[in-house]
Amino acid sequence: MTTISKSTLEFLSKLKENNNRDWFNEHKPKFQIEQNKVKQFYNSIMEQLKTHDDIEQLKMYRVYRDVRFSKDKTPYKPHFAGSFSRATKKLRGGYYLRIRLGESFLAGGFWQPNKEDLLRIRKEFEMDSQEIREIMNDKNFRNFFGKLQGDSLKTAPRGFDKSHPDLDLIRMKQFIVVRNFSDEEVLASNFLEEIDQSYKAMRPYFNYMSEILTTDLNGVSIIE
Repeated sequence: MTTISKSTLEFLSKLKENNNRDWFNEHKPKFQIEQNKVKQFYNSIMEQLKTHDDIEQLKMYRVYRDVRFSKDKTPYKPHFAGSFSRATKKLRGGYYLRIRLGESFLAGGFWQPNKEDLLRIRKEFEMDSQEIREIMNDKNFRNFFGKLQGDSLKTAPRGFDKSHPDLDLIRMKQFIVVRNFSDEEVLASNFLEEIDQSYKAMRPYFNYMSEILTTDLNGVSIIE
């Protein structure tokens, strides 16, 4: 499967309008048809990714929402989503894609780094930001993603200088790149190619972060 069907977006639109168990159970056979088509598309993405990266697995996310701690009690996600994890401890970062009417996007990077990884990244930025700045300012990177995104602290993290010239980077808690797609782009015949080119454009960033997160501040490997 190398394209997203119009019927997939139409079903997601109806699910958004009828986000309840009775409607979903009645239309579950249709959901399963669309789900299988989307899974085929994600498998096609994975095959493309494997030609230029080492991919461990594809994870498709469930349509069912966990509403236990949410004010939004609608039981279903009106979208399809999946992620592709890179293989081995040496390759860091991951790829993500969501298909949703009017709100489709792909992303990659580090959404919730653990405290050790977060400190290591911040220490690297504190010591030398030249390489990450060059990646962020690269024309190809900017054309696909615009800028590095993610939540930030309001001030310097504990132990860091509030007047550091790279405080904008050091304050960050997440390090994500995002590309949004219109419905027309999602349904286009070249959507698979656009996704693959976007993922390729992430690689310099992933290579940089992988080197940081697998070495200490002296550049010595910490991988056993």
